Amino acid sequence: MLRAFRDAFRIPDLQRKIVFTLLLLAVYRLGNTIPTPGVNTAALEQATQNGLFGLISMISGGNLSQFSIFALGVLPYITASIVIQLLTTTLPALEKLSKEGEEGRKKINQYTRYAAIALGTVQATIFSLFVSSSPANIAVGWTPGLFTLLVMVLTQVAGIAFTMWIGERITEVGLGNGISLIITAGIIARYPTEVGATAELFRQGNLSVLSILAFIAITVLVIVAIVYVYQAERRVPVQYARARGGTPQGGSGRNYSGQATYLPIKLNQAGVIPVIFASAMLILPNLIQQATSKRAPGVATFIQQYLSAGGVWYTGLEVLLIIGFTFLYNSVQFDPKRIAEQLREAGGFIPGVRPGTPTAGFLGTISTRISLWGALFLALLVVIPQLIQRWTGVTTFQFSGTGLLIIVGVALETLKQLEAQLTVRRYDGFISKGRIRGRL
Repeated sequence: MLRAFRDAFRIPDLQRKIVFTLLLLAVYRLGNTIPTPGVNTAALEQATQNGLFGLISMISGGNLSQFSIFALGVLPYITASIVIQLLTTTLPALEKLSKEGEEGRKKINQYTRYAAIALGTVQATIFSLFVSSSPANIAVGWTPGLFTLLVMVLTQVAGIAFTMWIGERITEVGLGNGISLIITAGIIARYPTEVGATAELFRQGNLSVLSILAFIAITVLVIVAIVYVYQAERRVPVQYARARGGTPQGGSGRNYSGQATYLPIKLNQAGVIPVIFASAMLILPNLIQQATSKRAPGVATFIQQYLSAGGVWYTGLEVLLIIGFTFLYNSVQFDPKRIAEQLREAGGFIPGVRPGTPTAGFLGTISTRISLWGALFLALLVVIPQLIQRWTGVTTFQFSGTGLLIIVGVALETLKQLEAQLTVRRYDGFISKGRIRGRL
């Protein structure tokens, strides 16, 4: 795969795509330095150190802590995409659109954009209220009020729309996976600062060489495990019935042997979506704590005692939510009945399993077992970083299994796309040479 990335720089067309993608990512990162009007970034950065919006800050590359113009980034678009994707399998109108080819996909993408703007407006309002709730977070020359709140909300909504536009341009003109590359760029952008803070902690004598080496070794092992699980799949053998073909003269023809292939079922079908859903749900108790700190101190104390980020109850609830969302997402995306029906219509069958309902039950059992292992792996990715930071004492580097899963997944998908484009160009060259030889 690394050879594909190296060969891509030798083709002018792919060079332009790479440069175009890097330029748009640079524009997105430039927005990190532009704060939202009316915000005191220094005070806000200290107020967001309590882990309340840790996932959002990680995805946006630290933009939330400064409440820049791209503070929410692609989070509303991700949420809208997940919701529309789930509704596509339940609403007949959206399911019909998904089967209409390119035009149907364009309409669904348009609905996703509208939903992202609507969700972004709600989220921008919530975060703007959180920022403006403390006078210390308001910049000099601004006064807390409706006008300041309106400016913050409009700025964030405009930033969401511009971020979506950048992602779509990268997908259409650049290397593809625009939204995923934006998320990856935001996560990686935080690493140099955190590495510098870790080095400073080591220079002060608060960290030993053994702790740093152990941290690096465990991180490498986690990356290897992510690559292995990301590419792992269960290949269910599928056999297609023998076909009988006629001759051009209308004769009886001859028998053609059936085709043997397989149905791949990935171990981690849901990707990082369950982790995002679980983290988004666990933001609600923190918001309730902020809202009831003065009106209902008992409720706020209970939440702080049992549902604080990093606590035992918090981690246990997060693991349960991840497992539940994994099964929910996989049950919506992988429909054994639909797949069994498609196999029967195409003349395919699984050796040793009768077509129809038995095939659906067989596939459902495999999907359930695989989903369990995938859910446990995602839960471990959430728990392991917390244990590593406690064991090694490296707390300055925000080691996140979720972030590593996103980075590794996007890197593998990008390399696969580069390989596919290189393969197409090799075949184009082969066909062109064949035509020239035929003319000679």
